[in-house]
Amino acid sequence: MEDQPPSHQTYAALLASIKERIQTAQVRAAVAVNQELVLLYWGIGKEILSRQQAEGWGSKVIDQLATDLRRSFPTMKGLSPRNLKYMRALAEAWPDEAIVQAPLAQLTWFHNLTLLTAYLSAAGDGEPQ
Repeated sequence: MEDQPPSHQTYAALLASIKERIQTAQVRAAVAVNQELVLLYWGIGKEILSRQQAEGWGSKVIDQLATDLRRSFPTMKGLSPRNLKYMRALAEAWPDEAIVQAPLAQLTWFHNLTLLTAYLSAAGDGEPQ
């Protein structure tokens, strides 16, 4: 068997096919990561909300939680008191996990915050407490 180089057309088609598969896989991976992040944030917010309601905790617990979480996960972004309050507000605004799993998980966290801010503004609440 001779070692013949592929024709330009054959090689270009192979390269284009592989590049498309890589790009598709990258997009699917990013969507999956985003879905997990939104579900994680909603779950954290749900837990904070339920504990505050059940045990009468105030908003100071969010500051302490943010400090402790950032200490445990120093390289992770998104664990500020403000973001934890948004997580809580997300769970309060959309208490049904099915809503979060379907349409909201398809959106980035930034877009969820945009919707949440609009929701809070329409309700007259402004930023989450």
